[in-house]
Amino acid sequence: MTMKALDAGRLFGVKPSFTARRVDLARVAWLEEDATGLRAGDLVIATVTGLGHHTNIERPDGRRAKLFTGDEILVACGARYAPDQFEAHAPTASGPAQLVAAGGIVGHVRHAHTRMKDATEVVILGAVCDHAYQRLNLVDFAVRTDECAVHVPIVAVCGTAMNSGKTHTAASLVRGLALAGRQVAAIKVTGTGAGGDLWFFRDAGACLIRDFTDAGFATTYGASVDGILRGFRHLLADAVAAGADAIVVEVADGLHQAETAEVLSADGLRTMLSGVIFAASDAMGAEAGVAWLQRAGHKVLAVSGCLTCSPLAMQEAEAAVGLPCLTADDLSHPVMAASLADPAAVWTGVMSAA
Repeated sequence: MTMKALDAGRLFGVKPSFTARRVDLARVAWLEEDATGLRAGDLVIATVTGLGHHTNIERPDGRRAKLFTGDEILVACGARYAPDQFEAHAPTASGPAQLVAAGGIVGHVRHAHTRMKDATEVVILGAVCDHAYQRLNLVDFAVRTDECAVHVPIVAVCGTAMNSGKTHTAASLVRGLALAGRQVAAIKVTGTGAGGDLWFFRDAGACLIRDFTDAGFATTYGASVDGILRGFRHLLADAVAAGADAIVVEVADGLHQAETAEVLSADGLRTMLSGVIFAASDAMGAEAGVAWLQRAGHKVLAVSGCLTCSPLAMQEAEAAVGLPCLTADDLSHPVMAASLADPAAVWTGVMSAA
């Protein structure tokens, strides 16, 4: 094991990524070169060797910094599940890899969408370690809020697939609840580390924004459902402790993605929710998705998403599912938003964040 000191001068020249935004740099002391046995979430320093699809890296403040060959970046090992971009698995050792998400995820690409450029190439120089020579992982900086009683409405947004309009739907509901005078928190429970969705929620009026990276995951692809839900409970407790009186939760990807399906099927999530809004690109997707959720025991409140760009598609969806099809403007209206977060539907109980 070869350790090289990471002094302030060296760290100053390293570009940090969004996924590393919770990292306390005062704890960073050493770089374990030629590291083996890397795990998902381990923090590493990598150098850019060839620019491809990602020519920027998202910094902790959301700014997209230009990448140049030779740059050193502070990123996390992780997998990626993105049908319209890359599927990748987490690296296990120093050496060649790819930047598979601009939020700061390095992995090894398995598959790519045909429209994608080759991934940006990097070389993992080593694992980041603390003063005691222990590797640092995102979980070391995760939110760990004690259990608390929950008496607030929690509305989830899920959808057919990537780019079905989930984030726009969730942000619109956040906007409506904020206009209704609610202290609304927005939480993304699954996905790939990136700040765009969280900044959207913040701009819509959320008083607190959190995602799975705050719970210690670089991405949730391949993570255990128990671990995801444990982290989610900490984030819920954090939101309540911050004074949230309504919570909007986005579940990433589509119902055929393994972790999405398992999380939405788990009693640990379903029993906490006041209801679900389903985002779809067309009426057929809306019909199939609503039926799936209802079989899983969810209370589906409405349909939304990309199909709302077409009045005809909305008519088809409403006829197929027997539920209202709501546009972003509808969800942003304070009266509509408040009705969707009806206190009569609130789950009440005590969550354990253990």
